Amino acid sequence: MASEFKSGNELITIDVIAKAGVESGMRVGDLGCGNLAYFTLAAAKAVGKTGIVYAVDILKSVLNSVENLVKQNGWENVKIVWSNLEIVGATKIEAGSLDVIFLHNVLFQSDHDDLVLKETHRLLKKGGKLMVIDWQRVSAPFGPPVGDRPKPEDVKRYGMEAGFKVLEEFTAGPYHYGVTFEK
Repeated sequence: MASEFKSGNELITIDVIAKAGVESGMRVGDLGCGNLAYFTLAAAKAVGKTGIVYAVDILKSVLNSVENLVKQNGWENVKIVWSNLEIVGATKIEAGSLDVIFLHNVLFQSDHDDLVLKETHRLLKKGGKLMVIDWQRVSAPFGPPVGDRPKPEDVKRYGMEAGFKVLEEFTAGPYHYGVTFEK
């Protein structure tokens, strides 16, 4: 019997989805979902027909790609949302409505990590989890310049300033770190 091949990104995504405790009926945000929407698709499977996953990005071309992926996979529980995460209040999702939010490879692209974390805090319900995964500050043959990669201590500080509590730090593959926050 042949098994389905999973890439490293998919395996890490599945592990992080489980670590976040995503389950049937939840409302999940994949903020800065990216073209391949790994977290969107894995979360859509985990929340089932009674849950909702919001795929959010600032690039409309990315959202068009995600919309095509969603249609190809038949996910009716995914909502596409265009937003600038650096503007608190801009994301058209009800405040305090999300159980889990994923920020994967988003902060290295932002000049305002503090505002992005304030926006995620606004969207998350009390007791909800935020999973931040970003590039380690080590040289690698790919990825953004090391100087653009956010330091874990800065991410934790901005998260706490936004009102989060740090629950855990973890390794997310050979080139990424993760921080789990709770509102």
